Amino acid sequence: MTARAELRALTGVRGIAAWWVVLYHIRLSIAGLPPFWLALFAKGYLAVDFFFLLSGFVLWLSWNDRLRSGGIGALPGFLWRRLARIWPLHLFMLACATALALALAAIGKGDAQAFPFAALPLHILLLQNLGFTDRLAWNDPSWSISTEWAAYILFPVLAIVLDWRRVPTAGIVAAIVALGVLLHAAMAGAPTLGTDIWSLGLRRCLIEFVMGTATYALWSRYRTTPIGPAVVALFVFGGAVTACALGTRETLVLPCGCAAGLLALALTSGLPGNPLAAPLLHRLGEISYATYLGHFLLFVVVKLVLVRDAHAVPPPVIALYLALVLASSVVLYSCVEQPAQERMNRLAKTWRAGSRRHASAVSS
Repeated sequence: MTARAELRALTGVRGIAAWWVVLYHIRLSIAGLPPFWLALFAKGYLAVDFFFLLSGFVLWLSWNDRLRSGGIGALPGFLWRRLARIWPLHLFMLACATALALALAAIGKGDAQAFPFAALPLHILLLQNLGFTDRLAWNDPSWSISTEWAAYILFPVLAIVLDWRRVPTAGIVAAIVALGVLLHAAMAGAPTLGTDIWSLGLRRCLIEFVMGTATYALWSRYRTTPIGPAVVALFVFGGAVTACALGTRETLVLPCGCAAGLLALALTSGLPGNPLAAPLLHRLGEISYATYLGHFLLFVVVKLVLVRDAHAVPPPVIALYLALVLASSVVLYSCVEQPAQERMNRLAKTWRAGSRRHASAVSS
């Protein structure tokens, strides 16, 4: 099993998770939604916990060795590439939100709670969910991008200080469990992982991010003999879900359960015929960041233009909205996210090349 096959399958899962978040945000607006689907969509915030775990997993896979071998010299390149990955589309969506806020204000429908201009600099600098605000605003899903940026800043320290390869397997499992217990304590009695995001989201992200790096360490040990460990991991995941269904607080069992689920997905990702690696799902995963950041404001606009009762949106309008989410995700990915990321990375290469030429000229 190669890392490339691994990442392709997990990209498909990321696409599914992004659409779960979409359905979570619109669930209370769908007219006639059956109770089962309402309950399922109501747990869509857990997709963000999967994102945090997956982020730690993937970054450890792709950057741990480079940061460990490159040391402090590799740090600027790492942070710039992560910024290039998340910041341009975030800024574009903030610009869209600002235009929307100004348009609403011009017609007398301004909303200072949803669009607080005083907090806009925090959002631009990705500081909005680091303890400086007391509510979600502007583009609500971007709260997790703020906490992810904090995780990126701390990641090089983790990569240099911690070497999972030297930790026994039992120690890695114990660390995941301990981190899960720590998160439960850090959630301060919250009934769900999605409670009070503006105050609890940062700790939720950082702890689950580290859990993701430990999950990668387990995958790297068992990827050549994946079936048995995958079955065990799937059993643990199922046990965590069952425990929640029976009344156990999700903050106690689901972080570890989700880590086990990620491990099971990773271990089975290279198996022949894995549906998660199918082209359609893979494409949904590629554009998932655009789906995640773009869908919320789009629903605000759709409700303003097409909806009379925001709590009973007819299925045809919901279907139109979902089609618009898909189409806008493709456009945002192709015309904003990908070109801006490539441009920022080219700037970094140009700067490094210029620095090398300058150093060479000075030394000669």
